[in-house]
Amino acid sequence: MQKPQTSAVINRLLIANRGEIAIRVMRAAHELGIKTVAIYSKEDRFSLHRTKADESYLVGEGKGPIDAYLDVDDIIRIALDTQCDAIHPGYGFLAENPEFAEKARSAGIRFVGPTPETMRTLGNKVAARSLAIAADVPVMPATDPLSRDEQQMLDQARAVGYPVMLKASWGGGGRGMRVVEKEEELLEHVQAARREARAAFGNDEVYLEKLVRRARHLEVQLLGDSSGQLVHLWERDCTVQRRNQKVVERAPAAFLS
Repeated sequence: MQKPQTSAVINRLLIANRGEIAIRVMRAAHELGIKTVAIYSKEDRFSLHRTKADESYLVGEGKGPIDAYLDVDDIIRIALDTQCDAIHPGYGFLAENPEFAEKARSAGIRFVGPTPETMRTLGNKVAARSLAIAADVPVMPATDPLSRDEQQMLDQARAVGYPVMLKASWGGGGRGMRVVEKEEELLEHVQAARREARAAFGNDEVYLEKLVRRARHLEVQLLGDSSGQLVHLWERDCTVQRRNQKVVERAPAAFLS
Protein backbone atom coordinates (compact mmCIF):
# COMPACT_ATOMS: atom_id res chain seq x y z
CA MET A 1 0.00 0.00 0.00
CA GLN A 2 1.60 3.21 -1.19
CA LYS A 3 0.59 6.57 0.22
CA PRO A 4 -0.47 8.89 -2.62
CA GLN A 5 0.89 12.41 -2.86
CA THR A 6 -1.58 15.28 -2.58
CA SER A 7 -1.97 16.71 -6.08
CA ALA A 8 -3.68 19.74 -7.58
CA VAL A 9 -5.03 17.44 -10.28
CA ILE A 10 -7.65 14.82 -9.46
CA ASN A 11 -7.38 11.73 -11.64
CA ARG A 12 -9.06 9.15 -9.41
CA LEU A 13 -11.91 9.97 -7.02
CA LEU A 14 -13.35 7.79 -4.27
CA ILE A 15 -17.00 8.57 -3.50
CA ALA A 16 -17.76 7.88 0.16
CA ASN A 17 -21.51 7.60 -0.29
CA ARG A 18 -24.15 5.53 -2.03
CA GLY A 19 -27.24 5.60 -4.26
CA GLU A 20 -28.37 8.70 -6.13
CA ILE A 21 -25.91 10.91 -4.25
CA ALA A 22 -22.95 8.85 -5.46
CA ILE A 23 -24.29 8.63 -9.01
CA ARG A 24 -24.56 12.41 -9.27
CA VAL A 25 -20.92 12.79 -8.21
CA MET A 26 -19.92 10.10 -10.71
CA ARG A 27 -21.72 11.93 -13.52
CA ALA A 28 -19.83 15.14 -12.76
CA ALA A 29 -16.53 13.27 -12.47
CA HIS A 30 -17.11 11.57 -15.81
CA GLU A 31 -17.68 14.96 -17.48
CA LEU A 32 -14.32 16.08 -16.07
CA GLY A 33 -12.51 12.93 -17.19
CA ILE A 34 -11.97 11.68 -13.62
CA LYS A 35 -12.02 7.94 -12.85
CA THR A 36 -14.38 6.97 -9.99
CA VAL A 37 -14.13 4.43 -7.18
CA ALA A 38 -17.31 3.42 -5.35
CA ILE A 39 -17.73 1.81 -1.96
CA TYR A 40 -20.69 -0.33 -0.94
CA SER A 41 -21.94 -2.22 2.09
CA LYS A 42 -22.88 -5.88 1.80
CA GLU A 43 -26.57 -4.91 1.66
CA ASP A 44 -25.84 -2.52 -1.24
CA ARG A 45 -23.87 -5.00 -3.33
CA PHE A 46 -26.58 -4.90 -6.04
CA SER A 47 -27.04 -1.12 -5.85
CA LEU A 48 -26.79 0.88 -9.07
CA HIS A 49 -24.02 3.15 -7.82
CA ARG A 50 -21.70 0.14 -7.55
CA THR A 51 -21.97 -0.64 -11.25
CA LYS A 52 -21.83 2.99 -12.43
CA ALA A 53 -18.33 3.53 -11.01
CA ASP A 54 -15.14 2.53 -12.79
CA GLU A 55 -14.25 0.38 -9.77
CA SER A 56 -16.12 -0.61 -6.60
CA TYR A 57 -15.10 -2.17 -3.28
CA LEU A 58 -16.81 -3.58 -0.21
CA VAL A 59 -16.45 -1.27 2.80
CA GLY A 60 -16.93 -2.03 6.50
CA GLU A 61 -17.06 -5.79 6.08
CA GLY A 62 -19.14 -7.35 8.86
CA LYS A 63 -20.83 -4.06 9.72
CA GLY A 64 -24.43 -2.96 9.18
CA PRO A 65 -25.70 -1.03 6.13
CA ILE A 66 -25.19 2.36 7.83
CA ASP A 67 -22.12 1.68 9.97
CA ALA A 68 -20.22 0.42 6.91
CA TYR A 69 -20.31 3.90 5.36
CA LEU A 70 -19.12 5.42 8.65
CA ASP A 71 -15.97 3.25 8.76
CA VAL A 72 -13.41 6.01 8.30
CA ASP A 73 -10.33 3.78 8.52
CA ASP A 74 -11.63 1.34 5.92
CA ILE A 75 -12.60 4.12 3.52
CA ILE A 76 -9.10 5.62 3.80
CA ARG A 77 -7.60 2.14 3.29
CA ILE A 78 -9.58 1.66 0.07
CA ALA A 79 -8.59 5.11 -1.19
CA LEU A 80 -4.92 4.35 -0.57
CA ASP A 81 -5.11 0.86 -2.09
CA THR A 82 -6.74 2.24 -5.24
CA GLN A 83 -4.35 5.22 -5.54
CA CYS A 84 -7.14 7.80 -5.33
CA ASP A 85 -6.15 11.45 -5.39
CA ALA A 86 -9.30 12.62 -3.61
CA ILE A 87 -12.39 11.61 -1.67
CA HIS A 88 -15.82 13.13 -2.24
CA PRO A 89 -18.15 12.53 0.74
CA GLY A 90 -21.42 13.47 -0.99
CA TYR A 91 -23.81 14.59 1.76
CA GLY A 92 -24.96 12.83 4.90
CA PHE A 93 -22.84 10.09 6.47
CA LEU A 94 -19.31 11.52 6.93
CA ALA A 95 -19.73 14.67 4.82
CA GLU A 96 -19.63 16.94 7.90
CA ASN A 97 -17.18 14.89 9.96
CA PRO A 98 -13.94 16.87 10.52
CA GLU A 99 -12.04 13.78 11.73
CA PHE A 100 -12.73 12.11 8.38
CA ALA A 101 -11.44 15.13 6.44
CA GLU A 102 -8.41 15.31 8.72
CA LYS A 103 -7.54 11.63 8.27
CA ALA A 104 -7.84 11.98 4.51
CA ARG A 105 -5.52 14.99 4.54
CA SER A 106 -3.03 13.15 6.78
CA ALA A 107 -3.03 10.26 4.30
CA GLY A 108 -2.18 12.66 1.46
CA ILE A 109 -5.65 12.48 -0.06
CA ARG A 110 -7.60 15.60 -1.00
CA PHE A 111 -10.99 15.97 0.71
CA VAL A 112 -13.54 17.51 -1.66
CA GLY A 113 -15.22 19.81 0.80
CA PRO A 114 -14.51 22.21 3.66
CA THR A 115 -11.36 22.00 5.75
CA PRO A 116 -11.54 20.20 9.13
CA GLU A 117 -11.18 23.58 10.83
CA THR A 118 -14.14 25.03 8.96
CA MET A 119 -16.29 21.99 9.70
CA ARG A 120 -15.49 22.09 13.39
CA THR A 121 -16.74 25.67 13.48
CA LEU A 122 -19.69 25.56 11.09
CA GLY A 123 -20.53 21.85 10.84
CA ASN A 124 -21.29 21.75 14.55
CA LYS A 125 -24.46 23.75 15.28
CA VAL A 126 -23.35 24.66 18.80
CA ALA A 127 -19.98 25.97 17.59
CA ALA A 128 -21.63 27.83 14.70
CA ARG A 129 -24.03 29.46 17.14
CA SER A 130 -21.11 30.57 19.30
CA LEU A 131 -19.47 32.11 16.22
CA ALA A 132 -22.69 33.98 15.42
CA ILE A 133 -22.83 35.34 18.97
CA ALA A 134 -19.20 36.49 18.70
CA ALA A 135 -20.13 38.33 15.48
CA ASP A 136 -23.12 40.02 17.18
CA VAL A 137 -25.64 38.06 15.13
CA PRO A 138 -28.97 37.52 16.96
CA VAL A 139 -29.63 33.86 17.86
CA MET A 140 -32.40 31.85 19.50
CA PRO A 141 -32.03 30.84 23.16
CA ALA A 142 -30.29 27.46 23.28
CA THR A 143 -28.13 25.21 25.43
CA ASP A 144 -24.58 24.00 25.16
CA PRO A 145 -24.25 20.28 24.32
CA LEU A 146 -26.55 18.42 26.71
CA SER A 147 -24.96 16.93 29.78
CA ARG A 148 -24.89 13.17 30.35
CA ASP A 149 -26.11 13.82 33.84
CA GLU A 150 -29.92 13.70 33.91
CA GLN A 151 -30.40 16.45 36.51
CA GLN A 152 -28.04 18.80 34.72
CA MET A 153 -29.85 18.04 31.47
CA LEU A 154 -33.19 18.96 33.05
CA ASP A 155 -31.69 22.17 34.40
CA GLN A 156 -30.39 23.09 30.94
CA ALA A 157 -33.86 22.62 29.45
CA ARG A 158 -35.53 24.70 32.17
CA ALA A 159 -33.11 27.55 31.51
CA VAL A 160 -34.30 27.72 27.87
CA GLY A 161 -37.96 27.07 28.67
CA TYR A 162 -40.41 24.62 27.11
CA PRO A 163 -41.35 23.87 24.40
CA VAL A 164 -37.91 23.17 22.94
CA MET A 165 -36.49 21.57 19.80
CA LEU A 166 -33.97 18.80 20.41
CA LYS A 167 -31.27 18.73 17.72
CA ALA A 168 -28.17 16.74 16.82
CA SER A 169 -25.11 19.00 16.97
CA TRP A 170 -23.60 17.37 13.87
CA GLY A 171 -25.19 16.61 10.51
CA GLY A 172 -28.65 17.43 9.19
CA GLY A 173 -31.52 15.94 7.26
CA GLY A 174 -33.81 16.02 10.28
CA ARG A 175 -31.89 13.22 11.99
CA GLY A 176 -31.91 13.41 15.78
CA MET A 177 -34.56 16.15 15.88
CA ARG A 178 -37.49 16.00 18.30
CA VAL A 179 -40.04 18.50 19.63
CA VAL A 180 -40.13 18.34 23.42
CA GLU A 181 -43.31 19.89 24.81
CA LYS A 182 -42.76 19.25 28.52
CA GLU A 183 -40.17 18.07 31.00
CA GLU A 184 -41.62 14.56 31.36
CA GLU A 185 -40.76 13.84 27.70
CA LEU A 186 -37.18 15.09 27.73
CA LEU A 187 -35.13 12.09 28.85
CA GLU A 188 -36.89 9.63 26.55
CA HIS A 189 -36.54 11.92 23.54
CA VAL A 190 -32.85 12.59 24.29
CA GLN A 191 -32.07 8.86 24.40
CA ALA A 192 -33.81 8.30 21.05
CA ALA A 193 -32.16 11.34 19.46
CA ARG A 194 -28.70 10.26 20.62
CA ARG A 195 -29.17 6.81 19.10
CA GLU A 196 -30.35 8.27 15.80
CA ALA A 197 -27.57 10.86 15.65
CA ARG A 198 -24.87 8.28 16.38
CA ALA A 199 -26.22 5.94 13.69
CA ALA A 200 -26.44 8.72 11.11
CA PHE A 201 -23.36 10.83 11.88
CA GLY A 202 -21.14 8.75 14.17
CA ASN A 203 -21.61 11.31 16.97
CA ASP A 204 -24.44 11.44 19.51
CA GLU A 205 -23.97 15.01 20.77
CA VAL A 206 -27.31 16.85 21.04
CA TYR A 207 -28.52 20.21 22.33
CA LEU A 208 -31.77 22.13 22.87
CA GLU A 209 -33.07 25.24 21.13
CA LYS A 210 -36.18 27.26 21.89
CA LEU A 211 -39.02 26.04 19.64
CA VAL A 212 -40.53 28.59 17.28
CA ARG A 213 -43.88 27.42 15.91
CA ARG A 214 -45.05 28.18 12.37
CA ALA A 215 -41.68 29.66 11.44
CA ARG A 216 -40.32 29.98 7.93
CA HIS A 217 -37.14 28.08 7.16
CA LEU A 218 -35.02 30.49 5.14
CA GLU A 219 -31.45 29.76 4.03
CA VAL A 220 -28.85 32.09 2.53
CA GLN A 221 -26.39 30.26 0.31
CA LEU A 222 -22.68 31.11 0.10
CA LEU A 223 -20.08 29.15 -1.87
CA GLY A 224 -16.35 29.66 -1.38
CA ASP A 225 -13.18 27.89 -2.46
CA SER A 226 -9.62 27.51 -1.20
CA SER A 227 -8.46 30.36 -3.45
CA GLY A 228 -10.51 32.91 -1.54
CA GLN A 229 -13.26 33.26 -4.13
CA LEU A 230 -16.73 33.71 -2.61
CA VAL A 231 -20.07 33.64 -4.41
CA HIS A 232 -23.45 34.65 -2.98
CA LEU A 233 -26.18 32.30 -4.23
CA TRP A 234 -29.08 34.28 -2.74
CA GLU A 235 -31.76 32.82 -0.53
CA ARG A 236 -34.14 29.89 -0.67
CA ASP A 237 -37.31 29.08 1.23
CA CYS A 238 -37.25 25.55 2.69
CA THR A 239 -40.39 25.81 4.83
CA VAL A 240 -42.22 22.86 3.24
CA GLN A 241 -40.89 19.89 5.20
CA ARG A 242 -41.82 16.39 6.28
CA ARG A 243 -40.35 15.04 9.52
CA ASN A 244 -37.96 18.00 9.61
CA GLN A 245 -36.63 17.05 6.18
CA LYS A 246 -36.97 19.59 3.37
CA VAL A 247 -39.15 18.40 0.48
CA VAL A 248 -39.54 21.70 -1.44
CA GLU A 249 -36.85 24.35 -1.82
CA ARG A 250 -37.86 27.55 -3.60
CA ALA A 251 -35.28 30.06 -4.79
CA PRO A 252 -35.48 32.94 -4.71
CA ALA A 253 -37.78 32.97 -1.68
CA ALA A 254 -41.09 34.20 -3.12
CA PHE A 255 -42.31 35.99 0.00
CA LEU A 256 -39.21 38.25 -0.07
CA SER A 257 -39.71 39.45 -3.64
